[in-house]
Amino acid sequence: MNKIIDFLSGTKVLAEMDSPINGHIVVKRDLAWGTYIQASGLTQSGGVVYAAWKSVLRKIRNSNIEIRNCITLGLGGGSIAKIVRKNWPKAKITGVEIDPIMVELGKRYIGLDKSGVKIVIGDAYKYITQISNVKTQKHNSKLKAEKFDLVCIDLYCGDKFPKKFGDKDFLRLVLGLLTPGGIAVFNRLYYGEKRPEAVKFGNKLEKFFARVEWFYPEANLMFLCSSKNTGI
Repeated sequence: MNKIIDFLSGTKVLAEMDSPINGHIVVKRDLAWGTYIQASGLTQSGGVVYAAWKSVLRKIRNSNIEIRNCITLGLGGGSIAKIVRKNWPKAKITGVEIDPIMVELGKRYIGLDKSGVKIVIGDAYKYITQISNVKTQKHNSKLKAEKFDLVCIDLYCGDKFPKKFGDKDFLRLVLGLLTPGGIAVFNRLYYGEKRPEAVKFGNKLEKFFARVEWFYPEANLMFLCSSKNTGI
C-alpha cells in the first residue's frame, strides 16, 4: 500500500540508513515537498520542517532584528541553517548535531555543505555548557565564550523530545547565550498527545524569558523567546 501511495504522489526514496541515535532514516523526494529527511517516520529536515522554520524566521527577519551570530541546536540535515543563510547572508552560523549520519545526509541531499556552517558533532547540552563556562577553563584554547543573536532549538529524536532539553538548567543556559535583544526559538510538535506537552513547555518558558510569543506553523508550536520585553 505504501509503495502505491508513493507512486501516486510522485515520491522517490533516495537513500535509507540506520542510525543508533535516530533509528531508521529515509531520504525522500516528492512533488509537494521536494527533498526531505525522515527519521522513524517523522520529517527532520526539508519538507514540512523547512516550511515551518521558514515562516518563523521570516517573522524575525521582518522585525528588522539584525542577526550576526546564530547557533542551531539540533542541526539535522541543515534546513534551519539554510534559511538563516538566505535571510542573513553575512551571519556566522554554528550547528550542533549529535548524529553524524544526519549531517552526512544533509550534505549529500539538502545542501548543508553549501550553507557555510561551522558544524559541531556532539551533544547540544554538553556543548552549550562548555561554551557558557569557558571563562573558567583557562587551559581550554579551542572554545571561545560567545553570545548569539539567534538560538534555534530543534532537538527531537524521531518524535521524542529528550527531557533534559526542557529542564531548568538547560533553559538557563539558553538564556545565557543570548545577546541583549537576542531571540531563542524553541520548536515543539503540536498534534494529538503532543499538544498538552507543548503547552506545558510554553508555560515553563514564560518563567525564564521576559517575553515569549507563541507561533503556530503547520503541525508545530514554536516559541520566540527574548530576554527583553520587546515585540517581534
